[in-house]
Amino acid sequence: MKKVNYYQVAQGVWGMKLRFVNVYMIANRKGVADGWVLVDAGLKGSASKIIDMAEALFGEGTKPEAIILTHGHFDHVGALQELLEYWDVPVYAHPLELPYLTGKSSYPPADPTVGGGLMSWMSWAYPTKPIDLGEKIQPLEENGDIPELPEWKTIHTPGHSPGHIALFFKLNATLIAGDAFATTKAESAFYALSFASKLSGPPKYLTTDWAAAAQSVRKLYELEPRTVATGHGYSMRGKELQTALKNLSDNFEDIAIPIYGRYVKVPAIADEQGVAYIPPVINTVKVTATVIALSSIVAGFVMVRQMQKRFL
Repeated sequence: MKKVNYYQVAQGVWGMKLRFVNVYMIANRKGVADGWVLVDAGLKGSASKIIDMAEALFGEGTKPEAIILTHGHFDHVGALQELLEYWDVPVYAHPLELPYLTGKSSYPPADPTVGGGLMSWMSWAYPTKPIDLGEKIQPLEENGDIPELPEWKTIHTPGHSPGHIALFFKLNATLIAGDAFATTKAESAFYALSFASKLSGPPKYLTTDWAAAAQSVRKLYELEPRTVATGHGYSMRGKELQTALKNLSDNFEDIAIPIYGRYVKVPAIADEQGVAYIPPVINTVKVTATVIALSSIVAGFVMVRQMQKRFL
């Protein structure tokens, strides 16, 4: 049996860190339904690790009942197409996320000017083009139900992306928040690669509607989760979670929203067909982005490589 470095989030929920992002597996409880589902698909090249985790948890030859995507950014769908060659299963996403998963629309460009660290500065290079899952992708139910995961509900949490969702299990108040917020500082290479604990807003460099992001965090806070798993960072629970999430909800504008950035004052606009409007880059932001990109490209890749060797 291969050694697999996964961790338990809550009863029937496990996570695995893939460089700087998580994937999750959720088992149905006995007496409800058989099987399990995969939440998100990590980075490109991660398929074998995800399969190894599944077989360590559920047995050789296992496959999920379905794959659920919190959203379609590159670090959450990277291994998806390879996994679908191995597992013939449906994939679910919110209807507003489908254009980016059916080849119809690219996401808005990342914003390297939001600050916070190397992961932000390097974001100009992050892929934003769509993937095309064809008939494999299906829209989630509007009422939040998941046929393959009957005790969980999906919650529309836009802001980081138009069709971003979270998943909630009311019985024990377990929340999988995706990138609606993070339990580390996603903009910093040190935090992102080490998963050092710090409850933060959504990753700034790919968040394109800050007013919606604030509303989404407050919606999730009102659920009163007792355990939270996010796209970036290890799970958080108990008093630490309650205090930090209340602080983020109460002070989102001061804590989470960057001082400057392309989408800070004017959001990108999207509909069922994809991106409908992207705010222009003002000259000062253009200059800042160019300087950051040129000054950090060499040092950035060296630092990330060093941190990968140290922490992965």
